[in-house]
Amino acid sequence: MTSENPGIPRPDESPAQPLSFPRQHARTQRFNLGAPRAFTVAPDGARVAFLRSSDGTDRAQRLWVLDLADGNAERVAADPGLLLGGAAERLSAAERARRERSREGGAGIVAYATDAAVELAAFALSGRLFTAELRAGTARELPVPGPVIDPRPSPDGRHVAYVARGALRVTSADGADDRALAAPEAGEEETVTYGVAEFIAAEEMARSRGFWWSPESDRLLVARVDDAPVQRWWIADPANPDREPAAVAYPAAGTPNADVRLFVLGLDGSRVEVLWDRVRFPYLARVHWSADGAPLLLVQSRDQGSQLYLAVNPDDGATRMVHAEEDAEWLELFAGVPCWSPSGKLVRIVDEGGARVLAWGERPLTGPQLQVRAVLDVTEEDILVAASAGEEAADPEIGEVHVYRVNELGVERVSREPGVHSAVRAGGVTVLVSATLDRPGARVQVLREGKQVATVASHAQRPGLTPRVTLTEGGTRRIPCAVLLPTDYKEADGPLPVLLDPYGGPHGQRVQRAHNIFLTSQWFADQGFAVIVADGRGTPGRSPAWEKSVKNDMTLTLDDQVDALHSLAATGQYPLDLDRVAIRGWSYGGYLAGMAALRRPDVFHAAVVGAPVTDLRLYDTHYEERYLGDPAKNPEVYRKNSLIWDDGLVEAAEPHRPMLIVHGLADDNVVVAHGLRLSSALLAAGRPHEVLPLSGVTHMTPQEQVAENLLLLQVDFLKRSLGL
Repeated sequence: MTSENPGIPRPDESPAQPLSFPRQHARTQRFNLGAPRAFTVAPDGARVAFLRSSDGTDRAQRLWVLDLADGNAERVAADPGLLLGGAAERLSAAERARRERSREGGAGIVAYATDAAVELAAFALSGRLFTAELRAGTARELPVPGPVIDPRPSPDGRHVAYVARGALRVTSADGADDRALAAPEAGEEETVTYGVAEFIAAEEMARSRGFWWSPESDRLLVARVDDAPVQRWWIADPANPDREPAAVAYPAAGTPNADVRLFVLGLDGSRVEVLWDRVRFPYLARVHWSADGAPLLLVQSRDQGSQLYLAVNPDDGATRMVHAEEDAEWLELFAGVPCWSPSGKLVRIVDEGGARVLAWGERPLTGPQLQVRAVLDVTEEDILVAASAGEEAADPEIGEVHVYRVNELGVERVSREPGVHSAVRAGGVTVLVSATLDRPGARVQVLREGKQVATVASHAQRPGLTPRVTLTEGGTRRIPCAVLLPTDYKEADGPLPVLLDPYGGPHGQRVQRAHNIFLTSQWFADQGFAVIVADGRGTPGRSPAWEKSVKNDMTLTLDDQVDALHSLAATGQYPLDLDRVAIRGWSYGGYLAGMAALRRPDVFHAAVVGAPVTDLRLYDTHYEERYLGDPAKNPEVYRKNSLIWDDGLVEAAEPHRPMLIVHGLADDNVVVAHGLRLSSALLAAGRPHEVLPLSGVTHMTPQEQVAENLLLLQVDFLKRSLGL
């Protein structure tokens, strides 16, 4: 395939010529560089810590402090360039894996943790341990063995715990008395780690950590992970045949998971195992330890249809059940819960009465008007949550997420303008992060008692285009949709070829009332397409029934893409040429695009299939078994939902449609076997197609040239395939 397209201008690096959108989009990491993030508010409300790079193309994140008690002044608390003396960063394999799981493409200080007072911060740089005194604004390195992973100060600020070479270690805040509290025994070094989340927890449960300090700072809860039972896959680098393949412990659907246990480790050397029925409830999904109650665990059954909330006695490791839940489909996991309220009541999010509600003890505090998505903060006066409008809301807001204060007296919305909002709160101070459709990036306001007292500036670049987007609903199921037309489109131009641009599956909401999420879609529209983004069944933010309707049948997500397309065309409001329809997607969107070309060629005429899951038996346990069960017990369910099975295509209707398969060779999440086996099955069926292997690329595409050219090559393929 040629990499040049005479219809699309190539970027010019000269200062006089502005960068093309693909190059700017890649260089700024989707316009995220320079934007403030990872906010922590001090409990006295005097300061806010956060990360931000110096400008819109600088990958190196610095640690900043906003002093609310000193004229709302911003200052740098830690600069990675100064701390490393200008040396380039060196990341261990374990740190690279952590960043891949969290989709972290930045550099420098990409994560930090603080003590309870938010006076001492700890972070890792190049596998070395650093601390920063946030009041004084000084930072220094602590001399400890490395490579260091996930350092966290004790709540009292006197110690720092961290992981190095599979061991959970602790050092004094001054760097003295460093020691291992738990380490792999002889012969276990290759499979056992302490204090690190296993692959499945980090990738699918949104649990990225593996140890938790006690509020008294005298002991820790520490996960011990043994991945010896997990099958080994091998990630090779074909572009460099002199390098050995990397072994990856990958728990594919139906195969063994890592063995995860939990221990209470004391600074005095004591060690107690936490006991629960790990056979029935093997997944350690959440851990919470605060001064408001006993350590709290959320453990799940393997099929995720049952879960227990357990209180831990840290003295002897015994657990008692606080609450139990069951669901015929599955039980979802949420950010910020479970936790205790200051009065000792269990705070959780639960699907009840057809709605996703906030529960305080046994009492629901919200109803079907809200779809609660996360708990942001819990005080005696109220609980701060992020929520979207429920299906019974009087005036549903397409693609909006707001921040609400909830208590026994009712619900109050904190965020006002239409958009997507989140917040961090402590000490009477709320940091409100707000994205809207008419403003690039996100605005960060610092509120005290509901009134703005400061803002946090963003250094992110402004995109060179503005989405021309209409948010609407399609079909009898009221599928949330976004329609984007070329910037200079006029009605007299007539109908346009159509490009569906979905994610379209669980945990991936694309139709949001936010500017930046539609930038790439608008760029495709400006290449001459009417672009449709549709969030069908299975996508979050609407209702439990909407999300769980895909149980055992992911093909419904394709049905909804077709319904959205046809219903929008039937309105006559949009210039859609149904004789020229293409689809592009990545990950679940790539799976959806492949299924569209193979099973609905009557609708779709070309597909860009990026990093697709093709044989669902090759994806991980916690994800696939949640939706489709055990492949040994439900092989026909897996076969129906897969694009390929054994050596052939599951379903391939006529006529044949052009497909471009794109896959990173270093992908350890959706391994390249998915794309290669799809190509082999297509070849065996006599179906011409194109394959674009991305050497050295993982499930992310952070490399600037790769990310830029990938957009250009997709447009080239789509125009050729649709005869434009």
